[in-house]
Amino acid sequence: MSLGFVETKSDTSLFIYRRGTNTACLLLYVDDIVLTASSAGFLQHIIAALQREFAMTDTGQLHHFLGISVTRYANGLFLSQRQYTQDILECAGMSACKPCSTPVDLHSKLSADGPPVADSTQYRSLAGALQYLTFTRPDIAFAVQQICLYMHDPREPHLAALKRILRYLRGTASLGLTVRRSSPTELVVYTDADWAGWLDTRRSTSGYAVFLRDNLVSWSSKRQHTVSRSSAEAEYRAVANGIAEATWLRQLLHELHHPPRRATLVYCDNTSAVYLSSNPVQHQRTKHVEIDLHFVRERVALIHVWVLHVPTTSQHADVFTKGLPTSLFQEFRSSLNVRCAPDQTAGEC
Repeated sequence: MSLGFVETKSDTSLFIYRRGTNTACLLLYVDDIVLTASSAGFLQHIIAALQREFAMTDTGQLHHFLGISVTRYANGLFLSQRQYTQDILECAGMSACKPCSTPVDLHSKLSADGPPVADSTQYRSLAGALQYLTFTRPDIAFAVQQICLYMHDPREPHLAALKRILRYLRGTASLGLTVRRSSPTELVVYTDADWAGWLDTRRSTSGYAVFLRDNLVSWSSKRQHTVSRSSAEAEYRAVANGIAEATWLRQLLHELHHPPRRATLVYCDNTSAVYLSSNPVQHQRTKHVEIDLHFVRERVALIHVWVLHVPTTSQHADVFTKGLPTSLFQEFRSSLNVRCAPDQTAGEC
């Protein structure tokens, strides 16, 4: 038997316990523990062993954890923060506001200009609350990332953008993240970048979405640390970020004794970035991104990943880098498995 520790990316800690062919995972957060195992018998064995060492209570199947409601269905789980969303709206005094169809304006770009907000403390409080909501609502990740970049000195345009997110949530509070049963452990990554999209610094925004079979398991919307001198460079940095996340997840799957059966597919809608992932020349044009180049090419050479081109119309990661038209946004939102609960109709949601 063995016990391993996997460093997670939040305040939680993940432990992996193995005995023979059985595997169990322990997710710890302060005084709460979420347990899962490869079999019901092994799960009970772990619970009994913990109870012998610690004073703890088995509360049964997971229903609520850290403000996230977990609903079980025949083919999977539905993760929702509906009550948390309503609490945010009530705190902002927007429980009865007029809904809108998308969380971010299609054309506007935020900058540091504009008169300061009257209550910067409330702005920061609401922005922080929205950050936690992205745990089950990846569809607002880009919009929330935009407003959080100005928490140090919020202006009226930033407050207007925040209120738009709240108006969007007012009409979509029932949406949540669907996780379905699946057996193959194949990872697929979509990466995208919005070149020089930030008006103040001309930095680009990177975004990626990582799927385990059909389930969204990791996503990101983040401003790049440096200014990219071309769209290919910005896209390539986004590819490198997506591959780094996929590499971590592949290692985690190995720890769980379910290693990926094939190379991870990484989809990018920039042909130059796809070409650079396997072409060992053109050093004069790419010296300034050489670290990312070598990292990606090493993963490709090891056949851990394949970088492929995908049409922009099928680029799910677009939702993490820019505002989109309503129809395209809703299509990508559904592709990310952000939907109504399985037992709800479209009219009820």
